Amino acid sequence: MSRSEGGGTARPRAPAGRIVRDAGFVTAETAVVLPVLVAVVAALIWGLMAVCARIECVDAARAGARAAARSEPRAAVIRATRAAAPRGARVALAREGDLVRVRVAVELPGVGRLTVRVGGEAVALAEETLGR
Repeated sequence: MSRSEGGGTARPRAPAGRIVRDAGFVTAETAVVLPVLVAVVAALIWGLMAVCARIECVDAARAGARAAARSEPRAAVIRATRAAAPRGARVALAREGDLVRVRVAVELPGVGRLTVRVGGEAVALAEETLGR
């Protein structure tokens, strides 16, 4: 390899009379890779939002189950659950013997039909059953 005056390696020269045309390849490769990179980043962000919504649903269900276990009125339990739940979440409250069960679910928007439903559930023992 020959050295140039700048100290780096020089590009191989084309035979006499030929012109080397590779200047546009980097632009073409970037044009192909950039949309794929943007799609991957968007998918990662969407997945992170789904995980965060799932955590919020679990936290909201736990808050509701604690309120229901303390024998608070149904409206107060739902209010406590909705305060911690993601916007637009559905709340279901059920009593099963000595247990109270709270379910929170929300639909996350996606591209086209790629919506996902995440949710959380919590079960607690009703406090009034402890003194029996």
